[in-house]
Amino acid sequence: MLEDGGFQVVAEAVDGAGALAAARQYRPQLVLLDVQLPDIDGFAVAEALALDAFPPFVVLTSSRSSSEYGSRVGRSPARGFVPKADLSGSALAELFEAG
Repeated sequence: MLEDGGFQVVAEAVDGAGALAAARQYRPQLVLLDVQLPDIDGFAVAEALALDAFPPFVVLTSSRSSSEYGSRVGRSPARGFVPKADLSGSALAELFEAG
């Protein structure tokens, strides 16, 4: 889906620790981050990445709506939130280009 939307996928991770390691190793411009991860949640990963010298553009996603997370989405350093039902390469491109 991401590659069809014009993005080059450089890494994938199964948990928050893996996401942090991959983002720091590959230094992508954009990180698509699931909120529900088996170890640390996507909000904590986004906060850790925001502290990096050159933080990536982070977009959170979840099978739940953003309203189910209350104010956490708005307080997060992530640059956007896209429900999984609406997730597409073009949705990510719109957020990224609006930047």
